Formats: sequence, structure tokens, C-alpha cells
Amino acid sequence: MRISVTEAKGQLTDLVRRAEAGDEIILTRHGQSAVQLVPVKSARLDARGRKELLEAIRDSGSAKASPGPNAAGSQDFLYDRNGLPK
Repeated sequence: MRISVTEAKGQLTDLVRRAEAGDEIILTRHGQSAVQLVPVKSARLDARGRKELLEAIRDSGSAKASPGPNAAGSQDFLYDRNGLPK
């Protein structure tokens, strides 16, 4: 179904219901296709799927991590040999 944005304003609820039911709804502007209404697919995962997703996220994060500079001497420039402020 093709319908202009102006006409769709008054029928949005009905158009959303039709899109959820599987109808192809295309909104037009000045006779040209502008957008298509499509239902959002549910991303529900079972326990195993959630576990796999979390493991994949953890693995990708640890692969990007890199060791930084050693912080043991990061403030040495503030203190003298006796540990007193300069």
C-alpha cells in the first residue's frame, strides 16, 4: 500500500496495525517513496543465547584492551628523594 504522508497522519494507528500484520506500507512525499513502515523484530534470547552474547561482548572487549603505562612512578616528579613535596 502506498499512501502520502499527509493522508497517513490521520490513519497512523491503522497503518501501524496493518504493518504489524505483514502489509507493506510505503509513505510517499510528493509522489516519491519516502519511508516504509515495517514491524520491529523481537530480539528475545533464551538463557543460552544471552550467555553466548555476553561472552562475545567480553571477548571483543578484551581483544581491544591494551596495557597502559606503569602507574608506579606516575607522580615521582612531584616528590624529592625523601618523599617530600618539591
